[in-house]
Amino acid sequence: MSAAFMPFVFLAQPAMQAEQPQIRTQQQENAAQPEWEEEPPKVDPEIIDGRKRPGFDAPLPDRVEQENEGALRAPPPEAFPVDQIPIPDRWRLIQDLNLVKENILDPYNQNTYKGDRPINPDKVPWLPIKGDDWFFVANVISDSVYEPRTFPIPVGVQTTEDADRLDVFGDDFSTVLSQTFIVGAALLKGSTAYKPPSVEYRVTLAYNVNYVDVPERRVLFVEPSLESDRLDHFLGVQEAFVDYHFTQFDNDRFDFISIRAGIQPFQSDFRGFLFNDQQLGVRLFGNRDNNRFQFNLGAFWRLEKDTNSGLNSVVKSPRDDVVFIANAYRQDFLIPALTSQITFAYNRNREAGDIEIDDNGFPVRPALLGNLRGRDYDAFYIGYNADGRIGRVNVTASAYWVLGEDRNNIFTGEPADINAQFGAVELSYDRDWMRFRLSGAYQSGDSDPFDDTQGGYDAIFENPVFAGADTSYWIRQTVPFAGGGRAVSVNGRNGILNNLRSSKEQGQSNFVNPGLILTGVGADFDLTPEIRLSANANHLWFEDTTSLEVLRNEGSIPKEIGFDLSAAAIWRPKANQNIVFRLSAAALVAGDGFRDLFDARGGGDEFVSVLANVVLTY
Repeated sequence: MSAAFMPFVFLAQPAMQAEQPQIRTQQQENAAQPEWEEEPPKVDPEIIDGRKRPGFDAPLPDRVEQENEGALRAPPPEAFPVDQIPIPDRWRLIQDLNLVKENILDPYNQNTYKGDRPINPDKVPWLPIKGDDWFFVANVISDSVYEPRTFPIPVGVQTTEDADRLDVFGDDFSTVLSQTFIVGAALLKGSTAYKPPSVEYRVTLAYNVNYVDVPERRVLFVEPSLESDRLDHFLGVQEAFVDYHFTQFDNDRFDFISIRAGIQPFQSDFRGFLFNDQQLGVRLFGNRDNNRFQFNLGAFWRLEKDTNSGLNSVVKSPRDDVVFIANAYRQDFLIPALTSQITFAYNRNREAGDIEIDDNGFPVRPALLGNLRGRDYDAFYIGYNADGRIGRVNVTASAYWVLGEDRNNIFTGEPADINAQFGAVELSYDRDWMRFRLSGAYQSGDSDPFDDTQGGYDAIFENPVFAGADTSYWIRQTVPFAGGGRAVSVNGRNGILNNLRSSKEQGQSNFVNPGLILTGVGADFDLTPEIRLSANANHLWFEDTTSLEVLRNEGSIPKEIGFDLSAAAIWRPKANQNIVFRLSAAALVAGDGFRDLFDARGGGDEFVSVLANVVLTY
């Protein structure tokens, strides 16, 4: 609980005046007595008003109507004893009664370091705060990942770990170990139980240590002389912002308007299809009409990312890549219980003159694809998103249309218009402790790389929660596009789109790509409040393989990618998010298109990944 205020508490009740006796006739007495035609049925003590006990169909008793004519009004405040003082918040009361004993190591009970009670300014004179409505919130998260996996790994051209490997693709097994520590702190002013804080200062740092082992050289490092394993670490700044609350716009429903400046998280839609990142920006946001209407106006200057951890690097200059976003949410729009959102986004990229090499020595801007020239582009996104339910069916849907201009088509070197589309929908049905899901997604692909229109859809920075999320093989793993472009992948890690980018963290959007078609089914089973099992099956295709055929110099490539099968188990031993264990496994059963691109001697039909994850939160 955060700084909630309780009604004034008094420890005694005033004496009430005695009522005057009333004289009633015998006829009035008889009229006041209820006349039952028969004895009322006995009430089952286990029946709860408005509910039925399974297997019990006995009729409920008649409703009891209470009439209290002539009841006395509550006494005025001056009628209460003057020797009792009302207490404006619960903390002083429970502290005086000695009901709470704080333990800094206890994340479950009331704790000043979790923002459960205000800071005492006298104990921290070095803080520039005044008053008793400042709160401090500390967060510590440990995120541990063990991930063995297989994916197509090309044999190095200059050298290899095994001199007998003469095929294009070698051994496909690799291992990832990753440990991330996230430490955050926030200083807030105001009552946060019923309304946002009036001022908030927040800083979050993330330190990642990762180890990767692959069977081939020139996968982790560009130099063929370096080994095929890597140990790396990095400290990133994920949040550093100031949030100011415009109190003059508040109303009696606690609707608000705030402005936030600095490195901050932002998700442009319900599932993170377009832009879901922590970037340097300024955002004006708030709500109105009793929170039925929400809005965001933001401008973000994209930071460079560390190559191997994906964390923000503040020691490098920000990219010449700016994102402007405006969106608005309306609850119960179109139909009741459905929240509709419209989004307008503009991605202005001016990195044609940049040459960016990642930390492993691979060029990421421009991507080693096509004419190898840098690009400037303007991409305008128009989107509609919905989240809610229609009757018993839960609905989440997204549709985007991107228009604009790319100053350099990587195939022709000439300017080209951008005109591409994306759509996704998920329908689910809840029955007791089970949820059943249907998923579908469409990403348009480019049908002619040499014309003046680029029809392959690409996002700004996607991180979707959809179709199995990072349990899915295709969303979790990066598949390198060997043979058609060096240091370029068919898809991106933690992404659903097939966009032929060097990296979603450091690369540019690419609107000449094969696109994607996905259909899927899934189910979630909450066996207990602590244990959830999930399963998902997706069937994937390329929407248009023309760009792949040109890059690979092949006459035809089938569209089918294959079947993506996954399952996961989540265990929360305390029934909360403080301790979470997750174990998942996924397999890609390759289709004709995938086998055509990544055919290897002695196999290449099935690829698997396992994810073991432990998250500890204070």
